[in-house]
Amino acid sequence: MCTGKCSKCIGITLFPLAACAIVSNILLYFPNGQVLQVSEITDLVWFFHGILGAGILVLLPAFMMLGAGGAGCCANRCGMLLSVVLAVLGFAGGAYCTVISSLGLIGGPLCDTGDGEYLYPFRNDTLEENYLFNQTTWSICKEPENIILWNIVLFSILLAIGVIEAILCFIQIINGLTGFICGTCMRKRKTNISGM
Repeated sequence: MCTGKCSKCIGITLFPLAACAIVSNILLYFPNGQVLQVSEITDLVWFFHGILGAGILVLLPAFMMLGAGGAGCCANRCGMLLSVVLAVLGFAGGAYCTVISSLGLIGGPLCDTGDGEYLYPFRNDTLEENYLFNQTTWSICKEPENIILWNIVLFSILLAIGVIEAILCFIQIINGLTGFICGTCMRKRKTNISGM
């Protein structure tokens, strides 16, 4: 496969992933569809890992990859080199989203435990006692309703998206370097052999 076509395929794949990451991060601000006070929203949501990391930082290389893959072949070596630089940025965005999402899953949500005070009831748990593996502890959080399930689903989606984006951007780094070093892809030339 031509390096330009590969760039185009990766770029097209990154667009829906980035859109899903942005939507998932926005949904984390509205647990169970409720509008909460700023102080009642889990702190890791404010790191914008889905909006900025897996969203905007991945959309930039995605646009460049589409340009580098124009007309089915690498536009030029400079375009492929620029796609490598932006793919590094996309890799960093995907990795950032992965790290913050992992921390969000491990630390648990900010919730009201029944006394009207919002706190992180699962932040000091060991891995063996972690709420992810012990669903009976979920009843600790009274408000917002279903906050634990809400956070687990959305942080898991963002974790998966971040990993996939980081892998795709890493593939583009290798692909772009190949396109930069080897130049534009070689097209098969048809030779007409007549009279043989």
